[in-house]
Amino acid sequence: MDINLKIEPYQEISGPSKTRISLVEIDTFPQSLKTGLLQKESGLLSFRYFEEAIKQAREGQIHALVTAPISKQAWSLGGIRWPGHTEYLSQFYPKVIMCFWSVRLKVALFSHHISLQKALARIERNALFHFFLRLHDSLFALKGDRFQFLVAGLNPHAGEQGLMGSEEDNEIAPAVKDAQAKGINIQGPFPPDVVFRMAMNQVRTIVIALYHDQGLIPFKLESFEDGVNVSLGLPFVRTSPDHGTAFDIAGKGKANPKSMVEAIKLANKLSISL
Repeated sequence: MDINLKIEPYQEISGPSKTRISLVEIDTFPQSLKTGLLQKESGLLSFRYFEEAIKQAREGQIHALVTAPISKQAWSLGGIRWPGHTEYLSQFYPKVIMCFWSVRLKVALFSHHISLQKALARIERNALFHFFLRLHDSLFALKGDRFQFLVAGLNPHAGEQGLMGSEEDNEIAPAVKDAQAKGINIQGPFPPDVVFRMAMNQVRTIVIALYHDQGLIPFKLESFEDGVNVSLGLPFVRTSPDHGTAFDIAGKGKANPKSMVEAIKLANKLSISL
């Protein structure tokens, strides 16, 4: 690619270089790997590098961590029991929250990589209330300022006063009131088909989506190219692009790097406040 990069091995004693890229290797790279193919070897290596990075972050050696996309199938083929980054992190930090961040829209997920049936079963007043508290506290610790939260309803029209579902009246609205009593700037539940529009271009407003696709469909429709996945509730910053591996275009020069660039920029910005 005709790029002149100054790369040197990372020295644990002296720390990273300020003038060059420091490279950490933990395994001998297998020669059998092929670009753009689903392989257990690549899944295992992907996890091993992530595992080592998290270990160093937990030991205080890494201030901000930006992870590249992974293939959940490759992890599974490699014998990795965690379906993704957030699930692995949750064993050390059970209060970790998956949040998606862009200039125009911000979304926090109450539940993420579980089946829709299991996600619906988790919509309960006390669980929602404690999630609202964790989200508020983690953002205040990270950014030092306050956000407004808009909670999406579960059912069409947010239940329409019970005509289309009772979860809003019985679980979600009471949890919102509980959080308001704690001084949190939170409102809802709002109809899911309008709440994201309400939050557009409001830099300190975050939509709380109740399950994965409720939040990710509008977010990726609006901010796929420059959106960032942020893990909240950690003692260090962790970001990643908001998309997957795209094996189908690997090596073809078609991939857009903007989401990774934005993930690096946001990690740098957020780490300053820690």
